[in-house]
Amino acid sequence: MDNISAVILAAGEGTRMKSKTPKVLHKVVGKTMIKRVIDTAFNMGAGKICVVVGHGGEEVKKSLEGFNVSFREQKEQLGTGHAVMQAVDFINDGDDIVVLYGDTPLIKAETLKKFVDYHRSEGNSVSIVSAMVDNPEGYGHIIRDKNGSFVKNIEHKDASAEEKLVNEINTGIYCFKGKSLKKALGMLKNDNAQGEYYLPDTLAIILGFGEKVNAMAAQDVTEFLGVNNRVQLYEAESIMRGRINKELMLNGVTILSPDNTYIDDGVEIGADTVIYPGCVIEGNTIIGENCAVGPNSRLTNMKISDNVQIQYTVAMDSEVGSGTKVGPFAYIRPNSKIGENIKIGDFVEVKNSVIGNGTKVSHLTYIGDSDVGERINFGCGTITVNYDGKKKFRTTIEDDVFIGCNANLVAPVTLHKGSYVAAGSTVTKDVPEKSLAIARNRQQNIEGWTKK
Repeated sequence: MDNISAVILAAGEGTRMKSKTPKVLHKVVGKTMIKRVIDTAFNMGAGKICVVVGHGGEEVKKSLEGFNVSFREQKEQLGTGHAVMQAVDFINDGDDIVVLYGDTPLIKAETLKKFVDYHRSEGNSVSIVSAMVDNPEGYGHIIRDKNGSFVKNIEHKDASAEEKLVNEINTGIYCFKGKSLKKALGMLKNDNAQGEYYLPDTLAIILGFGEKVNAMAAQDVTEFLGVNNRVQLYEAESIMRGRINKELMLNGVTILSPDNTYIDDGVEIGADTVIYPGCVIEGNTIIGENCAVGPNSRLTNMKISDNVQIQYTVAMDSEVGSGTKVGPFAYIRPNSKIGENIKIGDFVEVKNSVIGNGTKVSHLTYIGDSDVGERINFGCGTITVNYDGKKKFRTTIEDDVFIGCNANLVAPVTLHKGSYVAAGSTVTKDVPEKSLAIARNRQQNIEGWTKK
């Protein structure tokens, strides 16, 4: 949309969070609340965004490095009107200004687009998002005349008995004409018990100009849930996760227990994939079609191809090719590229390694800093010994190598194509092509030894 700006209020201390972290930097489904609100504002069509900071302002600014936003500081927290006053130089007369809050992370961009369209089509100088609630206590009530036109906003404590029964409340989300907002801010008073400047007081001021004020009732009140404590943070998290899981299921993903599955927004999952209970899927993870993930697996920034099975596994910052089976109880560490039709079995750890197609690593094995070819068989208990206490070295294993159980491959070392390593060997030298490496003492039996 043209000529849309957003002012996001993020100066509050958030004492009820009982945290050293500024309130707006607490995360909802892997992303800070302030980042969520900024993303929503940009997706709404805001060309400019100003964030008003206060408590923990430098920390908030640092968290938003790289975001194309402006900042203004509210040194004293003297109300929402006072917070917007700090951004008065940001406000252009010809813009529509949407006022949002850094602790209200659930608003959808499509709702705000609809709101701005309503504001413009109605010719309002200020529009309010209202919502219908069962219990309006503690909110501002939207009072309308018999024709449905806006009359006033009145706080619950100041409302008459009849007005307190009105369950249409002010969510605190506004769209102002820039010129009207600046004029109203110049006339805002703080003659109240708290000595603060309240943004809702601008509504009466703008009505006094003879200009139009009205409210658009939102369909989903949960979008306007503010987060002031850890209970509300949990509620916001639950709502957001529900949205994410629902959208995935509508697009062909089976989630067996949505209440026990934790998927970040931005995660991509293909059709006919099944997600079992207890899974945590985070970051920029992409999962292909017809996969089975879980139960109780955690995947972070993973790229997983089609027809992959993963169970009871922790994996991060790596790739898994099609047809591969991982787990149970596997650990895939960063910078690993696991190919197609591979078996990564129980208690196997892979780190910073490439593993070629068709390789089997069935159990109790560590592969670190290694370049592994195709069709390799790793015996149980194989270890690539990559660290000498000062430096890390790489192991190279070419195609069609067979490694017996309990082998140690001391890097830097190369096992050439088609070679074998005997069980129990500690290999410190390169193994030629199609050779057998045996590196162990000859067995010696001492008869009668146990009787001594």
